[in-house]
Amino acid sequence: MTPQAVPYTAPSASPWRRLAVPAGLLAAVAGAFAYVGTVDPNEPGHYPVCPLYRFTGLYCPGCGGLRSAHAFVHGDFLAALRDNAAGVAAYLGFAVLWTVWTVRTVRGRPMRFEPGPAQLWAAGALLLVFTVVRNLPFGSWLHP
Repeated sequence: MTPQAVPYTAPSASPWRRLAVPAGLLAAVAGAFAYVGTVDPNEPGHYPVCPLYRFTGLYCPGCGGLRSAHAFVHGDFLAALRDNAAGVAAYLGFAVLWTVWTVRTVRGRPMRFEPGPAQLWAAGALLLVFTVVRNLPFGSWLHP
């Protein structure tokens, strides 16, 4: 006799209670975006300078992320892409994953996001290429 897989059954909690964690995460992210949208990172003195840029003059993958978020909040999507294209991709990726998570939570299903080694290496390689290209002379269009 072989054991049979037991199908997942959602806890008996109400949908509102199950939505507490996704709603809390969304509130935290919205609060961070609201702060960056209010306090302009383009004006000196509001945020610290990237340590890598300060000491080496090289742009890390996150350089320009605050300016990108500020432009994104204000609806200037081209400026957001110009300031940090990887950041905009991350914002959109978060929105998709959060939406899928929320829909699955409402339906009582667990969220499973388990990228394999190939996906993790590919994401790391993309960030590395982005970082190298934005620091080369021909990649100046990727400078924040």
